[in-house]
Amino acid sequence: MTATIETAARPDRTGAAQTAVRLAGVGKSFRGGATPVLDGIDLDVAPGEFVCLLGASGCGKSTLLNLVAGLDSPTTGTVEVPSGRAALMFQESALFPWLTAGQNVELALRLRGLPGRRERRVEAERLLDLVRLRGSYDKRPHQLSGGMRQRVALARALAQGGDVLLMDEPFAALDAITRDVLHEELVRLWETTGLAVVFVTHNVREAVRLGQRVVLLSSRPGRVAREWRVDIPQPRRIEDKTVADLSVEITEHLREEISRHGR
Repeated sequence: MTATIETAARPDRTGAAQTAVRLAGVGKSFRGGATPVLDGIDLDVAPGEFVCLLGASGCGKSTLLNLVAGLDSPTTGTVEVPSGRAALMFQESALFPWLTAGQNVELALRLRGLPGRRERRVEAERLLDLVRLRGSYDKRPHQLSGGMRQRVALARALAQGGDVLLMDEPFAALDAITRDVLHEELVRLWETTGLAVVFVTHNVREAVRLGQRVVLLSSRPGRVAREWRVDIPQPRRIEDKTVADLSVEITEHLREEISRHGR
């Protein structure tokens, strides 16, 4: 039985009831697929809210992000991003190797329509500084560590100018220490920019470490099975007892979902 989920718009940090992302009755099927990937997804994300989507592999987390980003269309239901823009960051940095770090960021600025080469250079340097890569404008991707490449990718996502930042397992390929540092950096950027963040992960502790809300999707078809409000003050650490305790609870529900669907 799918849990009844509270999905009313939550107030942002100014107290105004608004919505950064709204999915109503969203389903997604692909041609030739016997089972839909997503089915009846109802989910609201408030402005400035940090939401983590959690679920087993193949439950439709990335598909949901693609729908919000406008890279695909739902088969049923509606997806609304009132600001009209959502920036997307992938698991791989996907930087163009023939461009410098700064030029990779500038490319997003140019596609966004920011006029003037000088203006784009200044903004790219500002964004690299924001992700703590000051002085790295002229470095090629092969000169950067994996964590630094993900920082460039984050700066490029911020350059897209959306009010919503979509992140598809961006730290999954990094070692534990680098991932922990980037968790801290992401929380700092979220608090600095006020962006709404929708963060996809299969790592329960990562979800609890980062999110204000954790939304569990069932195995295929992906439905909202349950959600948790995370009332643990930031800064959090992944090894904190409160993080670990809530992670254990969520993990049990994730195991139940996987067992129920034979995955």
